[in-house]
Amino acid sequence: MFHPEKLPKDFQFQYENQEVKEYNLEIKEGVTINGLLFKAKGKSKGLVYYLKGNSKSIKGWGKFAVDFTLFDYDVLMIDYRGFGKSTGKMSQQTMKDDALLVYDKIKERVKEENIIVYGRSLGTGLATKVASVNNPKMLVLACPYFSMSNNAKRYLPFIPLGLVMRYSMPTYKWIKYVKCPIKIIHGTDDKVIRFKSSVRLSKMKPELTRLYPIIGGGHKNLHNYESYHRALKEILNSQGITEVDRENTSIDFIRTKRKK
Repeated sequence: MFHPEKLPKDFQFQYENQEVKEYNLEIKEGVTINGLLFKAKGKSKGLVYYLKGNSKSIKGWGKFAVDFTLFDYDVLMIDYRGFGKSTGKMSQQTMKDDALLVYDKIKERVKEENIIVYGRSLGTGLATKVASVNNPKMLVLACPYFSMSNNAKRYLPFIPLGLVMRYSMPTYKWIKYVKCPIKIIHGTDDKVIRFKSSVRLSKMKPELTRLYPIIGGGHKNLHNYESYHRALKEILNSQGITEVDRENTSIDFIRTKRKK
């Protein structure tokens, strides 16, 4: 289920044309969460809290920060326990606790109205949990699962059932408590997490949710599609939920049934 890349403590992160600062948050003795803060190209509009997928480390994921700094958002990425330079034993509970603790630290410096929580693949469940108990500007989910246990059942018996149940990550339960706008981006040809997962999630809070299908997109190549970047641009420049003009649009029109 997890494919971590471990990095030595003295590893130096380097990114072309990006201003980046490394942070280490000590949770307790033997447990440290390592993260990178990428600075916006211009005057910062806020911060994107980026919760990544289940592979590698933020060394590789860091290259995606440009998609947000381009629109003048700072980006904070963290490695989960056991990934990159982060240390400690991973569990669903510790992942949730760490993600929430880091968000609390962000709130000390950035107003919630300027924080966007972004989750990718594995990180979508954690991002939803964070948004469900806080009040960020927006929740953005890229390739989200309805629940990790539900998705992992497709791969049984290759993944032990006990392991699946320890990481249930019930996104569908947490999303019910999200109060901010929800943006979902998903490739229609995703073979790892099916597109229908996003369709089901979008129906949980339809009044707050906008679904962006990336036609032909898979699980790992969304960034190769222009439609993904157009969707991201629209999302980052949006001001929230737009009210529909009920008086001057057709929203309240009711078609009469033809008489037999």
